[in-house]
Amino acid sequence: MRLCEKAALVTGAASGIGKQIALTFAREGARVAVADVDLEGGHRVADEIARGGGVALAVAMDVSDEGQVDAGVAEAAVRLGGVDILVSNAGVQYIAPLVELSLADWRRVLSVHLDGAFLTTRACLRQMIRQGRGGSILYTGSVHSVTASPLKAPYVAAKHGLIGLARLVALEGAAHGVRANV
Repeated sequence: MRLCEKAALVTGAASGIGKQIALTFAREGARVAVADVDLEGGHRVADEIARGGGVALAVAMDVSDEGQVDAGVAEAAVRLGGVDILVSNAGVQYIAPLVELSLADWRRVLSVHLDGAFLTTRACLRQMIRQGRGGSILYTGSVHSVTASPLKAPYVAAKHGLIGLARLVALEGAAHGVRANV
């Protein structure tokens, strides 16, 4: 139970990698906020955690929406006794040659990955500073965080951007005992 007494907020946690992170954190003793645009899926994951003896709640959250992020982090903090860990995991991807990629698709990928990471980080970092007990901010990276692949321009740009954001958060968070990693 390495995460006993910790409260974690995991974005994109209704399915895939985020779901597995939420389930694993709960097995390790964390209280988990399952944040996702798919609230019904979030409830299913939270229920699965509860059936396993853990503590979880589903939080409706479009990570690119400032109001939803701030409200979701506030709800998680109240209901779980704070936020000690953020896992910024929500993501989308469009596969297309750069010359055929629409600006809307470019913006959507960057909005979910980078705006979402910024908004959730800002809200959780504020909460962690108020709590005064440090914390950890984790960004889901990819091989595309350090290299490029054809047909994935916005995804590669976003994953590269997470490296820079994590470095900045590590510097600014250090004075408050908050770590950041990709």
